[in-house]
Amino acid sequence: MQNEFNAAGEKLGVTVENYDGQNQTTKQTSDVEAMIIGGVDGIVISPLDSVAMAPAVRQAVEAGIPVITVDRAVEGVDVLGHVGADNVKGGEAQADLITKLFPDGARIVNLQGQPGASPAIDRNAGLHNILDGMSDKYEIVAEQTANFAREEGASVTEAILAGLDSPPDVIVAANDDMALGAMQVVQEQGLDIAIIGFDALPEALAAIRDGTLTATIEQTPGAQSAGALEALLAYLRDGTEPEKLTLLEPFALTKDNLDQAERLSEIE
Repeated sequence: MQNEFNAAGEKLGVTVENYDGQNQTTKQTSDVEAMIIGGVDGIVISPLDSVAMAPAVRQAVEAGIPVITVDRAVEGVDVLGHVGADNVKGGEAQADLITKLFPDGARIVNLQGQPGASPAIDRNAGLHNILDGMSDKYEIVAEQTANFAREEGASVTEAILAGLDSPPDVIVAANDDMALGAMQVVQEQGLDIAIIGFDALPEALAAIRDGTLTATIEQTPGAQSAGALEALLAYLRDGTEPEKLTLLEPFALTKDNLDQAERLSEIE
């Protein structure tokens, strides 16, 4: 996302500054405050928490700085626009893939993302949109947050597997880091469990290529950030109002269509 944002900035002839929120709301808040003090012309931000980051984003908007959110939205703030993946459809894509891989039914473990993060909420909702209506065949035997973290994905998976009478057919995770953590545990225990991630990270793509991860969901993050910058510049340069909501539709990547991955060239 950052690489494509920077490349778009160079192509469009503007200076871009990068800030790393370090997965901390306090750090991201101070970053936004620094942007306001620094007098930036516009902000593109992926807020860590849709609620906790609202005050800082509102402060920027009230200072007259146009803001476009990317990937994650903020609640209760009238930003210029939002560009992201349709995370509900992404969760639905995970569920659809499960039904294709296991047409006769499956027992499923669901590793949820960080509570309060809009992608985690939406991806979980999408998964349930499909599977809840087919509960006679598709049973979610356990679901728990692993906070989008690999180590926690591994530890939560280990604890869940220890508490089940028999292994599940599928572990579905709201991001690739948790999926890769789960994959490590499954490999260590010598189990045959399909694992589906989300985000199409290069490491996940390599694992799909090598047959250790079943699938991931592509949400074209580079297209999101570059598109947000293009929309922001159109507004700043000629007053063109962007769409309030632009959502790209995610899709499942398996070994069969790995060539469609945005970050395929980054696989080692």
